[in-house]
Amino acid sequence: MSSDGGKKQFWKRNTAKVPGSIQHVYGAQHPPFDPLLHANLIKAGNKPPSTSTPGKPKKATTFQEFESITSDAWDVGDDDDELLAMAAQNLNIEVVMETANKVIENHSKLQERRQQQQQLDEVFEPEEKEEEEGHEEDENEQEEEEEAAETTAELSFSSERLPHSDSRLVKSHSEAPIGSPKEMIGERAALQRQQSLPHRPVIPLVARMADQNTSGTPAMTEREAFRLDKFRQLLAGPNTDLEELRKLSWSGIPRQVRPITWKLLSGYLPANAERRASTLQRKRQEYFGFIEQYYDSRNDEHHQDTYRQIHIDIPRTNPLIPLFQQASVQEIFERILFIWAIRHPASGYVQGINDLVTPFFVVYVFEYIEEEVENFDVSSLQEEVLRNIEADSFWCMSKLLDGIQDNYTFAQPGIQRKVKALEELVSRIDETVHRHMQHYEVEYLQFAFRWMNNLLMRELPLRCTIRLWDTYQAEPEGFSHFHLYVCAAFLVRWRKEILEEKDFQGLMILLQNLPTMHWGNEEVSVLLAEAYRLKFAFADAPNHYKR
Repeated sequence: MSSDGGKKQFWKRNTAKVPGSIQHVYGAQHPPFDPLLHANLIKAGNKPPSTSTPGKPKKATTFQEFESITSDAWDVGDDDDELLAMAAQNLNIEVVMETANKVIENHSKLQERRQQQQQLDEVFEPEEKEEEEGHEEDENEQEEEEEAAETTAELSFSSERLPHSDSRLVKSHSEAPIGSPKEMIGERAALQRQQSLPHRPVIPLVARMADQNTSGTPAMTEREAFRLDKFRQLLAGPNTDLEELRKLSWSGIPRQVRPITWKLLSGYLPANAERRASTLQRKRQEYFGFIEQYYDSRNDEHHQDTYRQIHIDIPRTNPLIPLFQQASVQEIFERILFIWAIRHPASGYVQGINDLVTPFFVVYVFEYIEEEVENFDVSSLQEEVLRNIEADSFWCMSKLLDGIQDNYTFAQPGIQRKVKALEELVSRIDETVHRHMQHYEVEYLQFAFRWMNNLLMRELPLRCTIRLWDTYQAEPEGFSHFHLYVCAAFLVRWRKEILEEKDFQGLMILLQNLPTMHWGNEEVSVLLAEAYRLKFAFADAPNHYKR
């Protein structure tokens, strides 16, 4: 091809090695979002040139230029520790010290209240109520200790960056003021009111307690028991009706039958029950044959870039869940991702693919345990069980990626098409939101790239992703097509918050850190219902995209 006129083609302006080279993926932000840290990174990295409008970044003319501009901040340079250290120097020490003082103040108040409670019990309470008040005091102390522990956790994240020279700013316990008797009575009344308030439950990141259906959790409702029975009847037949299984799975799959159901819906297992055992044995042996054949080549020079990127990304995979920080689990993920990359040279490994292993791994661990999985020690499982979980996760992830591989090939054309379709769809279903983002020059690629690349896994807790994938597995082309309508419904879900933001930076911070930490099955079900409505209205009527 000619390059007359000195104007190179867009792919020639990209200096990265292609195809199959490691491409940084926008938005892969692990560790989790830290407002202090990111505020400084934004100030340092988003300084506009003097000729441009403040707060608005330079527009990219090609996908590769956009990709280089929006590279993951945690991947800049060869040494992540240098970036963290550099950012730590810019932390607002006043905020850190305010947090430290708050911890001391909380502990001081706790000590005072214990003394006040004891004095008041002696003065104001009759003897026959001593036992009851002691019980209430224990509950109150537990609440106060939990509050202090939460604040201490906040401090622990900041104290790692706190210079030793500033430690003198922290007040001692002895400096806490002592309240008057009148204040003591008022505080006691406030504490009694606090005891009457309902406790907000701690929601596990993998699954809500009510979703587990194990000992110590609420019993299944009559409807849940009925649905579980229907699944078991359907799966017990000699030939499972996959169409009927999809209809039943669309509204969610009970944990007890989710492993076998996912394997059937993904096409990993046959509908014929007699062939399943032999199929599992053959596919598991085939996977470990790949390990013996290819895994040692990770040390070869031409595979070093791939293996290094996988090795970097694995510790960042769900860093808030202890399960994924275990060495044996990280080794399993490294093998799965490396073998997949070797067998798919057209794309190779791309950041974001590591996230797609986690739902399968968690679901297939559930096949062998009854307790919660977040803190489960996988080393307690038999070696053969771990091998089965690893092989099953590999094959099901491969089945998923077979349908969306153009998302990860050179220039990631599948994602570009989906982001463009999302923009057109949102402009039709909520023109106000669309024009609001246009007004502040927010490009859909700047936030929706991650939504398509990671299938919303960075936006939702893992428990919600598993529920979402129940429907994706049941829906025809769920990962490749239906996901578009889920993203549109997800964006419009936050229209009020979006319209309240009045600048580019505020919109980007919101869209990249949406408050979904406490979402559960109910919120996901509403999201899916709205996505289905959009699909019904637009999927078979492409002219609806156009004005």
